[in-house]
Amino acid sequence: MNYAWGDTRRYNSYSGYFRRLFGARVQKVAVNAGFTCPNRDGTIARGGCTFCNNGAFTPSYCMPIKSVTQQIDEGIEFHRSRYREATRYLVYFQSFSNTYAPLERLRAVYDEALAHPAVAGIVVGTRPDCVDARKLDYFAHLARDRYVALEYGIESTSDLTLRAVNRGHDYACAVRAVEMTAERGIPVGAHFILGLPGESDEMLLAQTARINALPLTTVKFHQLQIFRDTAMAADYDRNPARYRFWELEAYIDLVVDLLRRLRPALVVERFASEAPPRYHYGPNWGLVRNERLWSLLEKRLEERGAYQGEFFPNFVP
Repeated sequence: MNYAWGDTRRYNSYSGYFRRLFGARVQKVAVNAGFTCPNRDGTIARGGCTFCNNGAFTPSYCMPIKSVTQQIDEGIEFHRSRYREATRYLVYFQSFSNTYAPLERLRAVYDEALAHPAVAGIVVGTRPDCVDARKLDYFAHLARDRYVALEYGIESTSDLTLRAVNRGHDYACAVRAVEMTAERGIPVGAHFILGLPGESDEMLLAQTARINALPLTTVKFHQLQIFRDTAMAADYDRNPARYRFWELEAYIDLVVDLLRRLRPALVVERFASEAPPRYHYGPNWGLVRNERLWSLLEKRLEERGAYQGEFFPNFVP
């Protein structure tokens, strides 16, 4: 059967979203433009969020000493060997806070990326407290004839959790940023971590109602991973009882329950993450690739006869 998003998958997939937009596969290419973060440079705090180690999710070719164009070229070459089907690319500015600079600096970076002939658009990862009306107006201008999306690290809808991980902003800040972005017609995404200390399964499922209420286009969910050389790794050594880690099968079941409550129009980009083993600290699933995780999720949805939005809009936390 076809679901509300127009295909036979039991969730509203990111790949399906782009096939509908572009009529073909597109591939993300990560770029590190050399931005920093107000939670690291002393503007808000130093040391960053307790869970953050940017090296764990930054490809090796992403080095800010290289130009944006050079990184795009190298990223395309890297992905061509794995995803020969892609012919257009989205430049993904993932490392640190990619709106944390004067507008003139942002123009130089993003105009260069969009000038590349193979680039169909950009996805800009940032913090909710690093945007303002002028910056968003600039991205809205770019989005008139190219694909331009902003992706906010929100991590949790609980202010108690956000304080505990030294996030440096509250949930209301995230709501304002998402709403200001969506009001300008810019596709907007959000990232949430599942399993931060103090958050039970019941809390994670209940927060879905708050996520549904946001004018989001896309959403990412990642299981908690503890990385070496972070404040969270040190806290885990001191207080291991504060942390819990799902076995893979139990986590898949949690995601199924979450998807059943998630509004159908929300595009699900990811539900788990992987990082090089050298960064892992504490329990993890080992070398389970994302492709395998998606396969397990689709199988479990079919086994349970479940699909995204099954309980929406009747879901009440």
